[in-house]
Amino acid sequence: MRYFLQCAYDGANFSGWQRQPNAPSVQQTIEEALHLLLGEEIPVVAAGRTDAGVHARQMYAHFDFAEIDETEYLVHRLNALLHQRISVQQIIPVHEQAHARFDATSRSYQYLISREKDPFLADWSYGFYQPLSIELMNQAAQLLLDHRDFECFSKTHTDVHTFICHITHAHWRVEGNLWIFEISADRFLRNMVRAITGTLLWVGQGKIDLQGFQEILDSKNRSLAGPSVPAKGLYLTRVIYPYLP
Repeated sequence: MRYFLQCAYDGANFSGWQRQPNAPSVQQTIEEALHLLLGEEIPVVAAGRTDAGVHARQMYAHFDFAEIDETEYLVHRLNALLHQRISVQQIIPVHEQAHARFDATSRSYQYLISREKDPFLADWSYGFYQPLSIELMNQAAQLLLDHRDFECFSKTHTDVHTFICHITHAHWRVEGNLWIFEISADRFLRNMVRAITGTLLWVGQGKIDLQGFQEILDSKNRSLAGPSVPAKGLYLTRVIYPYLP
């Protein structure tokens, strides 16, 4: 049988989701816990690969195993065993062809910027204290919705076959001391959200105008876009499937 595992994690102490030969990963940690509890090597396939230091409020991964009678009890045992910075929220039986990566129809991220020095947010947001125009940043973010080829925001020398993405939502909002960038799309390229955020900060600082932002989009050239913001401010917040509530 196939199961979806829903989890959340603080990525600060991990080298990202994917297994690495000499560094701790979220995937390895979960697979080792499943092996210990179920007595078999059980590979898990995730909705995506978050980079080192990136967090997830909601991540799905699928795995195959014989029928599990009490999924809630397995969730309880996993959480007792797992690293304190990883939480399993539920295990859901799905149809045998369900795929955590390929079946996802939408993914959403948030990027958190702290506008005042806050020791309690230092490891979970990007402290950026220079003057910014949120109005200009939101005007630039709207240009993303009508664009499709995002090679200019993709990490170079990756093995992707297409840079086409459909962004459905991109917006900045203010919540106390935090400026939060929210973005949703059918798929994201490696480093894409962090590169977009860094380039929108250029707009907010007045380093480029809206026409300059559009020219970067049209260029397909990563070297023209802004720097990638630090991983610690990035959160995967939602993954949507047509067969999950």
